[in-house]
Amino acid sequence: MNFPLTRTLPQTLLIDADDTLWENNVYFERAIAGFISYLDHKVHTPAEVREHLNHCEHRTIAARGYGLVSFRQSLADCFAELSSETVTGEQRAQIDRFADIIHEHDIELLPTVGDTLAELARRHRLVLVTKGDSAEQTGKLKRSGLERHFAGVEVLPEKHPEAYLELTERHLFERERTWMIGNSPRSDINPALSAGLHAVFIPHEFTWVLEHETVQVAPAGQQLLQLSRFGDLLDHF
Repeated sequence: MNFPLTRTLPQTLLIDADDTLWENNVYFERAIAGFISYLDHKVHTPAEVREHLNHCEHRTIAARGYGLVSFRQSLADCFAELSSETVTGEQRAQIDRFADIIHEHDIELLPTVGDTLAELARRHRLVLVTKGDSAEQTGKLKRSGLERHFAGVEVLPEKHPEAYLELTERHLFERERTWMIGNSPRSDINPALSAGLHAVFIPHEFTWVLEHETVQVAPAGQQLLQLSRFGDLLDHF
């Protein structure tokens, strides 16, 4: 079920970036798999190493925020904490290389994203709302070729209800016509619903494990859509 007139009345569409517009976490997963193989721990299983890395990432993000700098530090911390010997310069260089590979990959748009954004931008106000390191995220947007479709760009240190409330007030968004679109229950869907916005959930197979969360039920008077792919937005907007 969809609210009437969303295709004809202008809406404000807040759109996530990583794993909503382009591939992102799949590159981290490949780097992590390579890191775990390189560590080749003789006591802990790969699953246990990954769990410890998750803890390291939680800790690093709390202290330094999101981005490749934090990811690189998390890998180094995990390696040092699970290694029985002092980490050598050669080992640290190899650990850094896992993060460098992510930085060097080309931007790979998800299917139909370019055409869909172009059509949506004809009828609605599009605002990119992502989180992480500002230089990294704006750099990816420029490399993607999608920048021209957005009326605004917001790179937040964290996406929580307070952040969405602040955006709503600062930009004078009309809540009844504002939708958050993304793949993360934890950062895109649940906090937007808590802030009184509508939401569109587009799951991605490789959504980061730290972004997993049960999707909330939309409160009365709000709308939650779940779509299979980005192009399906054109059926509703």
